[in-house]
Amino acid sequence: MSRLFDLDDPVYRADGIDAATRAVRAGELVVLPTDTVYGLGCDAFDSGAVRRLLAAKGRGPDMPVPVLVANARALDGIAFGLSYTARELVTAFWPGALTVVCLAQPSLQWDLGDTRGTVAVRMPLHPAALELLAETGPMGVSSANRTGRPPATTVHEARDMLGEDVAVYLDGGPTEDSQPSTIIDVSGDVPRVLRHGAIPLEQLREVAPELEAAAGSRTGEPR
Repeated sequence: MSRLFDLDDPVYRADGIDAATRAVRAGELVVLPTDTVYGLGCDAFDSGAVRRLLAAKGRGPDMPVPVLVANARALDGIAFGLSYTARELVTAFWPGALTVVCLAQPSLQWDLGDTRGTVAVRMPLHPAALELLAETGPMGVSSANRTGRPPATTVHEARDMLGEDVAVYLDGGPTEDSQPSTIIDVSGDVPRVLRHGAIPLEQLREVAPELEAAAGSRTGEPR
């Protein structure tokens, strides 16, 4: 049976972070608030948990799961060949609504879906999310909704869609911003916008003037 914890209550908050940490370590799914929308998360290195996450959302490995981290230092353990521009973007916009698609470290033993050697990484600007990530390490996190339905901006919307597939729900109240993160591909020579989101292109170009807005930049499912 799933459990819900109110993060506004100091006692329940501590219990909730502890319960969510134990659930992630046990290969179960959790729902957590982020600075964009609610996320559905699991241990990024547990391939069985990732498969359960995809099944809960009703989608396949063709839409791989992004990874959330607790700090920018974790990026070097996940990605390699990061350019100067990639590091400047991360320095400027993390924690926040910027997802960077990097070349993944080939030594990592994980299966996030059909990533084609890349990994999408973000550091969220939300205290509860960062607190949980500090305990669990990198988590695979996608938006907390069934594929094709709007992303959850409250824990109750997430619970209505995902039900008992999730072990622990962390209620941080309504999310402050329903816009998805901006996704930039930094795996090549020139960074490219893959999805327009919460951070506008003009602001990004103040840091990376060479940033390309790829033709047909997608506005797909928030993460």
